[in-house]
Amino acid sequence: MYDIIIIGAGPAGLTAALYARRANKKVLVLEASSYGGQILNASKVENYPGIESISGFDYATNLYNQVKKLDCEIKFETVVKIDEERNVYTNKNEYKTKTIIIATGSKSRKLKLENEGKLIGKGVSYCATCDGNFFKNKIVAVNGGGNTALEDAIYLSDIAKKVYLIHRRDEFRGENKYLTEINNKKNIEIILNSNIIKINGEEKLESIELENSNNEKQTLEIDGLFIAIGQEPKNEIFSNIIKLNDKGYIESEDGVHTNIKKIYVAGDARVKTLRQLTTAVSDGSIAATMAIKEMED
Repeated sequence: MYDIIIIGAGPAGLTAALYARRANKKVLVLEASSYGGQILNASKVENYPGIESISGFDYATNLYNQVKKLDCEIKFETVVKIDEERNVYTNKNEYKTKTIIIATGSKSRKLKLENEGKLIGKGVSYCATCDGNFFKNKIVAVNGGGNTALEDAIYLSDIAKKVYLIHRRDEFRGENKYLTEINNKKNIEIILNSNIIKINGEEKLESIELENSNNEKQTLEIDGLFIAIGQEPKNEIFSNIIKLNDKGYIESEDGVHTNIKKIYVAGDARVKTLRQLTTAVSDGSIAATMAIKEMED
């Protein structure tokens, strides 16, 4: 019997584990893939208080190692189900616990186009810092309008021969400092008011087709497509008992409690206004503190 099972080893989940272990609780962290969550994809983190600049990989690895030094049990298993009695079922085992913290974070949103899935790893990617080096001196495109897309375009401009930055609206949502840097890059071409409507290629990506707001079509021959159109939650497995909103995020009146007693939520999995590293670690510390306080109630 565990005191706390944490589902997800991103910043929120690992912070919750840190606080719980420091309180000497028996903790199990379950992670389906790799520690770190979406922050792993960040080439630089420069808005975390007290840290001027650090790569997302280094930040996540530091946090992971910090938790491991506290003898926290971390298993890489996929959670497939939980119930109201706080039993947790994975693809390998069944676990019992007094409390659960859901910190599953989010995943990259797909364009949902034909060939998209087939060509992942063959020209289509959702992580510029992971796959960018495969496209040295080649032609690539980034799709998106937020900070991630702008950062990806800047990062790839130092690797690729040419970068198309495609956005469906007439202006970007990202910060002006990134736009200033993009405008100073000679090998970034901005295409606004355009949607990707088709991804072409059999064995590898060959081209994409765009349609603009005037219904005019354009074909771009590219070697790589980096999709950065936002995130979506990974909460489907909880929908049988946990209340979700219409977009699949976990609802919580106070930002930590779910509708089921002693099952908590932290990080990007929940309904919230701001999804940042700072808010993720804040959520993790609050969820762990609340779970410890209410454990014996």
